[in-house]
Amino acid sequence: MRILQIAPPWEATPPPAYGGTELVVSLLTEELVRRGHDVTLVASGDSHTAARLLAPYPQSLRGLVETLPAPETVEWLHIATALREAANDYDIVHNHGGELTMLFGTQSPAPILTTIHGIPGPVFNQVLQFYPGYFNCISESHARKFPADGRIGVVLHGIDTDTFPFQSEREDYLLYLSRMSPEKGPLQAIELARRLGKRLLMAGKVSHVDRKFYESEVEPLVDGKQIVFLGEADSVYKRKLYRAASCVLMPLQWEEPFGLVMVEAMACGAPVVALRRGSAPELIVDGQTGFVVDDVDGMVDAVRRIGEIRPEDCRQHVVTNFSVERMADDYLRLYEKVMRSPIRNAEAAAV
Repeated sequence: MRILQIAPPWEATPPPAYGGTELVVSLLTEELVRRGHDVTLVASGDSHTAARLLAPYPQSLRGLVETLPAPETVEWLHIATALREAANDYDIVHNHGGELTMLFGTQSPAPILTTIHGIPGPVFNQVLQFYPGYFNCISESHARKFPADGRIGVVLHGIDTDTFPFQSEREDYLLYLSRMSPEKGPLQAIELARRLGKRLLMAGKVSHVDRKFYESEVEPLVDGKQIVFLGEADSVYKRKLYRAASCVLMPLQWEEPFGLVMVEAMACGAPVVALRRGSAPELIVDGQTGFVVDDVDGMVDAVRRIGEIRPEDCRQHVVTNFSVERMADDYLRLYEKVMRSPIRNAEAAAV
């Protein structure tokens, strides 16, 4: 099968640290190449892949967003290049770049599948009126936020479990590994650690959008002893943190569409304690690979019970349900389904 993968331009594919979408795109692309498919990846020039790399811009936009005069023009260039490439006899175009690419999807003669990695934007329904393809969500809870029109399935993310080291012995620290943004719950993680008198290691990206929140509300609570901020963890360091943590905290303040941290942590044997938001109940087996609770009080009680969870059960749950191979199988089935399905909004596509 000839496949065009369109990654977002904001992080390299794969990302050196933060970048869940780009990581998933990379894992899927490499697995499809391994299986013998002809894959072209549209991504930033600092990306690495066994597929053919088509790079409209030499580097990812993450570090340039505050200095580049008009970063949105680079995103438009990225999309225009991808859709021009789509004219070169592809069987399927797989868009991970969101609604803007969907809006201009009429320019692609090949069938299009869009994986929605985030929450629907304010004009998503209007975009669907022009979009000729189909889209999938990344969890059942995620899918419930979208209209049925054009939605063709759910594919849970997978990870390369072999790259996540398992360790049955745990150390006595809690781990928060996520963006330093209000919706991820860093303040609630700190409250939890203080109430339990436990050490909390925090690692995560502080973006320009979240910097004011971090500096005014989170940073004053970091004492370097009980509450420790380690900065952003790259792929090597996050594995080191996962493999020894007594548990990973996910005090979600929003409806998390998936949450790779939960799966990665369990792959290393670390139980996850999460609030019942978004995909958490779909990823964690409550009472077996962690706990899913309704409030911070519940999280306190759950951490006190964390010794009931066997690290081996956490690892096996991920190996069985969240492998790259299973994810690729699911996407190949969706590709075939999209290719057999009629063009949506045929009148708009013909304009």
